[in-house]
Amino acid sequence: MQTEKVVDHIVNWLKDYATNAGVNGFVVGISGGIDSAVTSTLCAKTGLNILCVEMPIHQAQSHVTRAQEHIAQLKTKYENVSDTHTNLTPVFEAFKTEVFSDGDQATIDMALANTRARLRMTTLYYYAGLYNLLVAGTGNKVEDFGVGFYTKYGDGGVDLSPIADLLKSQVYNIGEFIQVPESIMKAQPSDGLFGDARSDEDQIGASYPELEWAMTMDDKGKSLNDFEGREAEVFKIYKRFNNSNKHKMVPIPICEIPNELMINS
Repeated sequence: MQTEKVVDHIVNWLKDYATNAGVNGFVVGISGGIDSAVTSTLCAKTGLNILCVEMPIHQAQSHVTRAQEHIAQLKTKYENVSDTHTNLTPVFEAFKTEVFSDGDQATIDMALANTRARLRMTTLYYYAGLYNLLVAGTGNKVEDFGVGFYTKYGDGGVDLSPIADLLKSQVYNIGEFIQVPESIMKAQPSDGLFGDARSDEDQIGASYPELEWAMTMDDKGKSLNDFEGREAEVFKIYKRFNNSNKHKMVPIPICEIPNELMINS
């Protein structure tokens, strides 16, 4: 990958899109992870207004510290960057008192994890409306089009996706090039939706390099029978997530009414 040219391409694409849309810039949710760090930096490079939003919900302290370090660095380098801190923990706790919990604990925990992401999406769109900004998504290619590892209408609810055509390894390459803080570069990827330090690999069962390999094999038309051992295990994990999350990767299905039914009999 020609990293510098890719960075320039994304920055120009972002600037052109925002200019044509008649908006002032972008709002980005900052999690303390590599994807939001790279996305917010690319947005900052446009010279347009950038609002970085921290939205902790019982967040692990390590995530908070990394997010704050990144925002501080970004504001030092770019005058067009501002930030705000919106503590959503009380909102989340209030929500939990108004809904009933029915089912096993794992199902409840997952539903609440997705609720966290959707509360954050609502917050980002609030600020987007307030300041005439676009919500910039932070999903990468493996998450968005491989395993679907994001929340529908949560972190998947965005106006545009500047890094969604980049594999996770390529996001790290850009992160190194644009000098994302070392603490973020070395941190284990985590969605931070459970209030602890569990990583994406803990949840998925495979690392991003493994998932990138599986995605490549799948694109080449390979099947589970082509592999054995750990490769077979990883490919099976990839296909399971890809199949179960397919509904996130395709347009919302529309029930099309046949023309003959639209004519009065």
